[in-house]
Amino acid sequence: MEFSIISEYGMIFIVLACAFGFFMAWGVGANDVANAMGTSVGSKALTVKQAIIVAIIFEFAGAYLAGGEVTNTIRKGMLDASLLSDTPELLVYGMLASLLAAGIWLMVATRAGWPVSTTHSIVGAIVGFAAVGIGVDAVQWGKVGTIAASWVVSPVMSGTIAFLLFMSVQRLILNTNNPMANAKKYVPYYIFMVGFIIALVTLLKGLKHVGLHLSPGENISIALVAGAVTMVLGIFLIRRLKFDPAADRHFHFTNVEKVFGVLMMVTACAMAFAHGSNDVANAVGPLAAVVGIVNSGGEIASKVMMPAWILLLGGAGIVIGLITYGHKVIATIGTGITQLTPSSGFAATLAAATTVVLASGIGLPISTTHTLVGGVLGVGLARGIAALNMNMVRTIFLSWIVTLPAGAILSIMFFFMLKGIFS
Repeated sequence: MEFSIISEYGMIFIVLACAFGFFMAWGVGANDVANAMGTSVGSKALTVKQAIIVAIIFEFAGAYLAGGEVTNTIRKGMLDASLLSDTPELLVYGMLASLLAAGIWLMVATRAGWPVSTTHSIVGAIVGFAAVGIGVDAVQWGKVGTIAASWVVSPVMSGTIAFLLFMSVQRLILNTNNPMANAKKYVPYYIFMVGFIIALVTLLKGLKHVGLHLSPGENISIALVAGAVTMVLGIFLIRRLKFDPAADRHFHFTNVEKVFGVLMMVTACAMAFAHGSNDVANAVGPLAAVVGIVNSGGEIASKVMMPAWILLLGGAGIVIGLITYGHKVIATIGTGITQLTPSSGFAATLAAATTVVLASGIGLPISTTHTLVGGVLGVGLARGIAALNMNMVRTIFLSWIVTLPAGAILSIMFFFMLKGIFS
């Protein structure tokens, strides 16, 4: 009987899943892409328009090339699917409800300009419907615990890396007798680092489902080459910069920050890529679960192939959300927490990208929002606690706490509505 629900309404479920998944991806783009771009816009390395163009290209590439790994955790890591083998339609309702709930909460938060976590929203929603709609045993609390721990670990880790990076920038460049010469000397190495880390992530994580299987040695050598190419490109861009000695009279480091502006552009691309790879999962994980169940006629498979069109749909949703609504949260992250310059913005962004990449590698769905806010806080602390806008920090932390219950409550409501309509 139950499986007949799946066969009877299968097409409707897939259409709803695509619509809600797209809506959720729109929310990810509107709320979360600010993480990748806020620091570049805040430090004036990019205009809002340039930031959006960069984000479109790299978010999409990250989602499509490297989005497969985290998607698995979101899809089957949180629930014990074996409890649902007789009633697969409950899992379908739950995933649909979760996507809709998370999408709505993201829309609310974005309107208010709060950088909340899309990861939290979807995790809260899935745990909510599962605990109430199926039973507390259905939730794999151990997995949820790991994810919850990563909410503390990721900002702390990112903040620490950002703090150390910015200290190194101060020691090697800003606090020296000739900051300009040292900037030209050391910034290319930072650019190499960015290129290397991002290439490594892409190779280790992303290119599996494109069908490339390389040995660890090959991966590292390709990443080294990628780093070198990025570095050469960076040196070329730095040489083309025009410096105005008069500009340094108002702000001692105006020309030095121009060199960092080049680095900031490279880092912004890296962060957008890392973000796309980590956060597309929030929108397409539940969508893939629904499609998998319908296509198998109600069987809950432990592994579903991630069809390329689903990642494409997710990538497109992110891009549209960014274009239509992304500017609101960009302002909060870029200028709300602390005044950013290209040199400090770079440290925050690279720290966040590194953390995200490491987490994607282990398949932990961490929140890019938390990592980035952590990175920005780390840089603020490196400049002294007075550099932080504590009111803004408090608002952000509160919006983080509200996100989980908000996602859960909405998702429970939608779950019972869908169950009432179809069952």
